[in-house]
Amino acid sequence: MFSKACEYAIKATIYIAQQSHQNRRANVKEVAEAVNAPEAFTAKILQQLCREDILSSIRGKQGGFIFDIDKQKKIKIFDVVTIIDGDGLFTNCGLGLQKCSSVNPCPVHDDFKAVRDGLINMVQKYSFYDLAIRTESGLAWLK
Repeated sequence: MFSKACEYAIKATIYIAQQSHQNRRANVKEVAEAVNAPEAFTAKILQQLCREDILSSIRGKQGGFIFDIDKQKKIKIFDVVTIIDGDGLFTNCGLGLQKCSSVNPCPVHDDFKAVRDGLINMVQKYSFYDLAIRTESGLAWLK
């Protein structure tokens, strides 16, 4: 459903949130290993999340990526998905038709609308703080 880049971005952001709870910075190599993603690809994704002010990075030997706790509580999965993949998953026709709408529906319009609405609710429900807590407590995993 999400692109590979988006999947990596979500998992990396959760991982960095976890590390930030422990007052630790995570470097690119560590993040890539933790989420089973290519290191160069992970670096590009993390740079994009920093440019969009989701994550922060500190250069140097003691540097790395951090995710402010207050931001974690505000930033939802939806925010990262729209940064990486755009909003097409939440707005486009399930069959890729250009003029699909409730007035001019495609053959699966109503069914896909229900799926899309459920997805929107899910990605707007969870903050990265929530997700980090779930994984830290062993209720969920990143690998």
